Amino acid sequence: MTDLLTISGLTRRFGGLTAVDAVSFSVNRGEVVALLGPNGSGKTTVLNMISGHLPPSGGTIALSDEMISGLSPNRIALKGVARTFQLVRGLPSLTVAENVIASLAFGHRKLWGAAARTEALARLEEVGLAHRADQSAQDLTYIDQKRMELARALAAEPELLLLDEWLAGLNPTELRTGIELIQSLKGRGITVLLVEHVMDAVRALCDRCVVMNAGRKIADGPTEKALSHPDVVTAYLGGGHA
Repeated sequence: MTDLLTISGLTRRFGGLTAVDAVSFSVNRGEVVALLGPNGSGKTTVLNMISGHLPPSGGTIALSDEMISGLSPNRIALKGVARTFQLVRGLPSLTVAENVIASLAFGHRKLWGAAARTEALARLEEVGLAHRADQSAQDLTYIDQKRMELARALAAEPELLLLDEWLAGLNPTELRTGIELIQSLKGRGITVLLVEHVMDAVRALCDRCVVMNAGRKIADGPTEKALSHPDVVTAYLGGGHA
Protein backbone atom coordinates (compact mmCIF):
# COMPACT_ATOMS: atom_id res chain seq x y z
CA MET A 1 0.00 0.00 0.00
CA THR A 2 1.02 3.61 -0.60
CA ASP A 3 0.04 6.67 1.39
CA LEU A 4 -2.73 8.79 -0.10
CA LEU A 5 -3.02 11.23 2.81
CA THR A 6 -0.06 12.30 4.95
CA ILE A 7 -0.54 14.64 7.91
CA SER A 8 2.57 15.94 9.68
CA GLY A 9 2.59 18.05 12.85
CA LEU A 10 -0.89 19.41 12.10
CA THR A 11 -1.83 22.19 14.52
CA ARG A 12 -4.80 24.53 14.84
CA ARG A 13 -5.08 27.33 17.39
CA PHE A 14 -8.09 29.46 18.20
CA GLY A 15 -6.62 32.36 20.18
CA GLY A 16 -5.12 30.80 23.29
CA LEU A 17 -6.77 27.40 22.69
CA THR A 18 -4.85 24.72 20.82
CA ALA A 19 -7.61 22.55 19.36
CA VAL A 20 -5.25 20.30 17.38
CA ASP A 21 -1.73 19.88 18.70
CA ALA A 22 1.00 18.57 16.36
CA VAL A 23 -1.00 15.59 15.08
CA SER A 24 0.65 13.24 12.56
CA PHE A 25 -0.75 10.19 10.76
CA SER A 26 -1.21 8.78 7.27
CA VAL A 27 -3.95 6.95 5.39
CA ASN A 28 -3.11 4.37 2.74
CA ARG A 29 -4.90 4.14 -0.58
CA GLY A 30 -8.02 1.97 -0.28
CA GLU A 31 -7.98 2.09 3.52
CA VAL A 32 -11.00 2.90 5.72
CA VAL A 33 -9.64 4.58 8.86
CA ALA A 34 -11.60 5.87 11.86
CA LEU A 35 -10.59 9.13 13.52
CA LEU A 36 -11.92 8.77 17.06
CA GLY A 37 -11.95 10.61 20.36
CA PRO A 38 -14.26 12.10 22.99
CA ASN A 39 -16.28 15.22 22.18
CA GLY A 40 -13.99 18.22 21.85
CA SER A 41 -10.89 16.17 21.06
CA GLY A 42 -10.26 17.94 17.73
CA LYS A 43 -11.50 15.35 15.23
CA THR A 44 -13.80 17.58 13.18
CA THR A 45 -11.20 20.34 13.26
CA VAL A 46 -8.79 17.92 11.57
CA LEU A 47 -11.38 17.17 8.88
CA ASN A 48 -12.00 20.90 8.44
CA MET A 49 -8.31 21.47 7.80
CA ILE A 50 -8.00 18.54 5.39
CA SER A 51 -10.99 19.80 3.39
CA GLY A 52 -9.84 23.44 3.49
CA HIS A 53 -12.62 24.83 5.67
CA LEU A 54 -9.99 25.89 8.21
CA PRO A 55 -6.34 26.81 7.52
CA PRO A 56 -3.76 25.07 9.74
CA SER A 57 -1.82 27.11 12.26
CA GLY A 58 1.10 24.76 11.68
CA GLY A 59 2.10 21.48 10.08
CA THR A 60 1.34 20.09 6.63
CA ILE A 61 -1.27 18.03 4.78
CA ALA A 62 -0.28 16.17 1.62
CA LEU A 63 -2.49 14.31 -0.85
CA SER A 64 -0.50 11.95 -3.08
CA ASP A 65 2.67 13.86 -2.14
CA GLU A 66 1.13 17.20 -3.17
CA MET A 67 0.75 19.79 -0.42
CA ILE A 68 -2.87 20.86 0.03
CA SER A 69 -2.64 22.48 3.47
CA GLY A 70 -3.99 26.02 3.36
CA LEU A 71 -5.67 25.70 -0.05
CA SER A 72 -9.29 26.81 -0.44
CA PRO A 73 -12.05 24.17 -0.19
CA ASN A 74 -12.87 24.32 -3.91
CA ARG A 75 -9.25 23.75 -4.92
CA ILE A 76 -8.91 20.84 -2.50
CA ALA A 77 -12.17 19.34 -3.80
CA LEU A 78 -10.86 19.50 -7.38
CA LYS A 79 -7.72 17.65 -6.24
CA GLY A 80 -9.87 14.70 -5.11
CA VAL A 81 -11.19 15.31 -1.58
CA ALA A 82 -14.93 15.14 -0.83
CA ARG A 83 -16.70 15.23 2.52
CA THR A 84 -19.98 15.00 4.35
CA PHE A 85 -20.89 17.10 7.36
CA GLN A 86 -22.15 16.20 10.82
CA LEU A 87 -25.29 18.23 10.01
CA VAL A 88 -26.54 17.45 6.50
CA ARG A 89 -26.16 20.45 4.20
CA GLY A 90 -28.61 19.87 1.39
CA LEU A 91 -30.21 22.42 -0.93
CA PRO A 92 -33.84 22.12 0.20
CA SER A 93 -35.32 24.15 -2.67
CA LEU A 94 -33.97 21.66 -5.24
CA THR A 95 -34.91 18.09 -6.06
CA VAL A 96 -32.76 15.20 -4.90
CA ALA A 97 -31.29 14.78 -8.40
CA GLU A 98 -30.61 18.51 -8.69
CA ASN A 99 -28.64 18.39 -5.44
CA VAL A 100 -26.33 15.82 -7.01
CA ILE A 101 -26.22 17.69 -10.33
CA ALA A 102 -24.96 20.75 -8.44
CA SER A 103 -21.95 18.69 -7.36
CA LEU A 104 -21.38 17.42 -10.91
CA ALA A 105 -21.61 20.92 -12.39
CA PHE A 106 -18.68 22.13 -10.29
CA GLY A 107 -16.68 18.88 -10.25
CA HIS A 108 -13.85 17.54 -12.39
CA ARG A 109 -15.93 17.09 -15.55
CA LYS A 110 -18.24 20.13 -15.25
CA LEU A 111 -21.28 18.12 -16.34
CA TRP A 112 -24.54 19.80 -17.33
CA GLY A 113 -27.82 18.85 -18.96
CA ALA A 114 -28.70 15.28 -19.86
CA ALA A 115 -25.20 13.97 -19.14
CA ALA A 116 -25.34 15.40 -15.61
CA ARG A 117 -28.78 13.91 -14.95
CA THR A 118 -27.65 10.47 -16.15
CA GLU A 119 -24.62 10.62 -13.87
CA ALA A 120 -26.69 11.90 -10.95
CA LEU A 121 -29.15 9.02 -11.29
CA ALA A 122 -26.24 6.56 -11.32
CA ARG A 123 -24.86 8.02 -8.07
CA LEU A 124 -28.33 7.96 -6.48
CA GLU A 125 -28.74 4.33 -7.56
CA GLU A 126 -25.49 3.51 -5.75
CA VAL A 127 -26.91 4.81 -2.46
CA GLY A 128 -30.42 3.38 -2.97
CA LEU A 129 -32.14 6.70 -3.64
CA ALA A 130 -32.79 6.72 -7.40
CA HIS A 131 -36.53 6.22 -6.83
CA ARG A 132 -36.70 9.61 -5.09
CA ALA A 133 -34.66 11.54 -7.65
CA ASP A 134 -37.43 13.98 -8.59
CA GLN A 135 -38.78 14.57 -5.10
CA SER A 136 -37.97 17.70 -3.14
CA ALA A 137 -34.86 17.35 -0.99
CA GLN A 138 -36.71 18.91 1.95
CA ASP A 139 -39.16 15.96 2.00
CA LEU A 140 -36.47 13.33 2.65
CA THR A 141 -36.22 11.35 5.85
CA TYR A 142 -33.03 11.75 7.90
CA ILE A 143 -31.37 8.61 6.52
CA ASP A 144 -32.31 9.60 2.97
CA GLN A 145 -30.82 13.07 3.50
CA LYS A 146 -27.61 11.32 4.45
CA ARG A 147 -27.85 9.09 1.35
CA MET A 148 -28.27 12.18 -0.81
CA GLU A 149 -25.28 13.86 0.77
CA LEU A 150 -23.20 10.73 0.17
CA ALA A 151 -24.35 10.64 -3.47
CA ARG A 152 -23.24 14.27 -3.86
CA ALA A 153 -19.84 13.43 -2.39
CA LEU A 154 -19.45 10.42 -4.70
CA ALA A 155 -20.43 12.57 -7.69
CA ALA A 156 -17.22 14.53 -7.10
CA GLU A 157 -15.28 11.31 -7.89
CA PRO A 158 -13.07 11.64 -4.81
CA GLU A 159 -9.82 9.87 -4.13
CA LEU A 160 -10.38 10.60 -0.43
CA LEU A 161 -13.82 10.68 1.20
CA LEU A 162 -14.20 12.33 4.62
CA LEU A 163 -17.27 11.26 6.61
CA ASP A 164 -18.07 13.35 9.68
CA GLU A 165 -20.39 11.30 11.94
CA TRP A 166 -22.34 10.15 8.90
CA LEU A 167 -23.95 7.35 10.93
CA ALA A 168 -25.01 9.56 13.86
CA GLY A 169 -28.70 9.63 14.77
CA LEU A 170 -29.75 6.54 12.83
CA ASN A 171 -32.02 3.86 14.26
CA PRO A 172 -30.73 0.23 14.26
CA THR A 173 -32.22 -0.60 10.85
CA GLU A 174 -30.89 2.60 9.29
CA LEU A 175 -27.52 2.00 10.92
CA ARG A 176 -27.22 -1.43 9.25
CA THR A 177 -28.08 0.18 5.92
CA GLY A 178 -25.50 2.92 6.48
CA ILE A 179 -22.78 0.43 7.37
CA GLU A 180 -23.55 -1.58 4.23
CA LEU A 181 -23.28 1.57 2.11
CA ILE A 182 -19.84 2.41 3.51
CA GLN A 183 -18.76 -1.22 3.12
CA SER A 184 -19.69 -0.97 -0.56
CA LEU A 185 -17.32 1.99 -0.89
CA LYS A 186 -14.59 -0.04 0.76
CA GLY A 187 -15.23 -2.81 -1.77
CA ARG A 188 -14.71 -0.30 -4.59
CA GLY A 189 -11.35 0.80 -3.24
CA ILE A 190 -12.38 4.32 -2.17
CA THR A 191 -10.17 5.69 0.60
CA VAL A 192 -12.25 6.80 3.60
CA LEU A 193 -11.39 8.72 6.76
CA LEU A 194 -14.39 8.76 9.07
CA VAL A 195 -15.14 10.48 12.36
CA GLU A 196 -17.56 8.28 14.27
CA HIS A 197 -18.89 7.54 17.75
CA VAL A 198 -20.79 4.34 16.89
CA MET A 199 -18.26 1.70 17.91
CA ASP A 200 -20.16 -1.20 16.34
CA ALA A 201 -19.81 0.59 13.01
CA VAL A 202 -16.13 1.33 13.61
CA ARG A 203 -15.45 -2.34 14.32
CA ALA A 204 -17.42 -3.44 11.25
CA LEU A 205 -15.81 -0.98 8.86
CA CYS A 206 -12.31 -0.07 10.01
CA ASP A 207 -9.19 -2.18 10.30
CA ARG A 208 -7.37 0.77 11.85
CA CYS A 209 -8.12 3.71 14.17
CA VAL A 210 -6.42 6.97 15.00
CA VAL A 211 -7.57 8.23 18.42
CA MET A 212 -7.33 11.80 19.71
CA ASN A 213 -7.87 13.43 23.08
CA ALA A 214 -7.56 17.11 23.98
CA GLY A 215 -6.14 17.87 20.55
CA ARG A 216 -3.40 15.24 20.58
CA LYS A 217 -3.06 11.81 19.03
CA ILE A 218 -3.01 9.17 21.75
CA ALA A 219 -3.23 5.95 19.71
CA ASP A 220 -2.86 4.73 16.12
CA GLY A 221 -3.14 1.09 15.15
CA PRO A 222 -5.40 -1.90 14.45
CA THR A 223 -8.92 -1.19 15.69
CA GLU A 224 -9.15 -3.52 18.68
CA LYS A 225 -5.61 -2.76 19.81
CA ALA A 226 -6.20 1.00 19.55
CA LEU A 227 -9.53 0.85 21.38
CA SER A 228 -8.03 -1.15 24.24
CA HIS A 229 -5.02 1.14 24.65
CA PRO A 230 -4.92 2.38 28.27
CA ASP A 231 -4.82 6.04 27.20
CA VAL A 232 -7.92 5.51 25.05
CA VAL A 233 -9.82 3.76 27.85
CA THR A 234 -8.87 6.59 30.20
CA ALA A 235 -9.96 9.25 27.68
CA TYR A 236 -13.40 7.69 27.25
CA LEU A 237 -14.11 6.20 30.67
CA GLY A 238 -11.80 7.83 33.20
CA GLY A 239 -8.71 6.60 34.99
CA GLY A 240 -10.51 4.09 37.18
CA HIS A 241 -11.21 1.89 34.13
CA ALA A 242 -7.74 1.96 32.61
